[in-house]
Amino acid sequence: MKSNMGLADKIIRLVLAASVALLYFTGMIEGTTALISGILALVFAGTAFLNFCPIYYILGISSKTDNDKK
Repeated sequence: MKSNMGLADKIIRLVLAASVALLYFTGMIEGTTALISGILALVFAGTAFLNFCPIYYILGISSKTDNDKK
């Protein structure tokens, strides 16, 4: 797996995952909405930590910049 995610992309995904967790633990989302959002949050966090997005790979794109390639 070749890394295809830039720093900004990883930060955005982690912020979205943390936001979903915050909404869930404060009781603002529940039921099916919480389940679907939670699954998406886990995928976002997982791809951010792995530095690899399968959808980017399929589409042949990368969000890495020259600064991220160091």
